[in-house]
Amino acid sequence: MITAATALYCVLGNPVSHSKSPVVHNAAFKDKGIDAAYLAFAPDNIRDAVSAIRTFNIRGASVTIPFKEVIREHLDWIDPGAEEIGAVNTVVNKHGRLMGYNTDCDAAVAPLRKFGINGKKICIVGAGGAARAVAHGIALEGGQIIIVNRTPAKGVELADRVEGIFMPVEKAGEIKADVIINTTSLGMEPDTETLSFPEQAIEKGMVVMDVVYTPVETRLLKTARSKNCATVDGLSMFIAQAAAQFKLWTGMEPDTELMRQTVLKS
Repeated sequence: MITAATALYCVLGNPVSHSKSPVVHNAAFKDKGIDAAYLAFAPDNIRDAVSAIRTFNIRGASVTIPFKEVIREHLDWIDPGAEEIGAVNTVVNKHGRLMGYNTDCDAAVAPLRKFGINGKKICIVGAGGAARAVAHGIALEGGQIIIVNRTPAKGVELADRVEGIFMPVEKAGEIKADVIINTTSLGMEPDTETLSFPEQAIEKGMVVMDVVYTPVETRLLKTARSKNCATVDGLSMFIAQAAAQFKLWTGMEPDTELMRQTVLKS
């Protein structure tokens, strides 16, 4: 039961109706016996959303598209790792001081390590907050990065940041990569038939990862599997970053299998 003593948490994004963060975190709070509730908000601008966090003493927030980069200027402190990445996906309200972190980076890189990253040619589709976290992690592991993005200026800026190269969307079909990672919302419900990378450029033996997790099996992953590629679904990254958020907020390790099953059942 929600009372005046119930701690509030939320996700900030727009759109956000697809997000499974509320069911995941509410299940984890219940499992750990924590009196807390997690809600989803789709604010028009991040400045007012951050003001609301302060006003209503919201204890923590997840941050998603399109606010991961712009929220930084409204926080009181940013973790050096998140500052270097240039994106924040987690806010911790510590006695009124809003602190920004990024849990996407490690969550994205971890499932790729078993395939090898160092020296591999890795194509990242997108240049937003998720792409920044993924690219930063890949660069630290010694991957050779190619950024594909529909907005050249943003793509070039990210490529330069991680000492990679930029390729415009119209030339994506020419890319020969070892790993392809989609960090955009392309293929997400309700537009599940949208393919974020040219089908003809997906070849046997590649590793294909999609950060989209609604649906878990995106068209990109289905296409990759049909060509005998190894695949990594977005749910793996989503659960890993959510678990790291939960620990930042509560100091407790959540049951990640419970989190995964909660998403699948929902």
